[in-house]
Amino acid sequence: MILKTFLLFVVTALAEIVGCYLPYLWLKKGGSVWLLLPAALSLALFAWLLSLHPNAAGRVYAAYGGVYIFVALGWLWLVDGIRPSAWDIVGVMVAIAGMMIIMFAPR
Repeated sequence: MILKTFLLFVVTALAEIVGCYLPYLWLKKGGSVWLLLPAALSLALFAWLLSLHPNAAGRVYAAYGGVYIFVALGWLWLVDGIRPSAWDIVGVMVAIAGMMIIMFAPR
């Protein structure tokens, strides 16, 4: 269950990042206005993916933030070509620990 939840959060984060990155390319990098169509679809996918978690929405949103940080720093490295610092890695570990506590603590 932990791996399934984490992987669902990763896919959700990718959908959100793509949905925000494409308009950035249009606005800041001179990309085509047609980038907005897949961006909108990606953000709709993001919202749908968040709805697949069985926990309360607020808890899911809070925990998702930790995985989003992990994926965003991966994007920083793989897409933007900027290697995360040691402090970035420490921050990701803290965020993932927070996600695990929020999602998997006994209730």
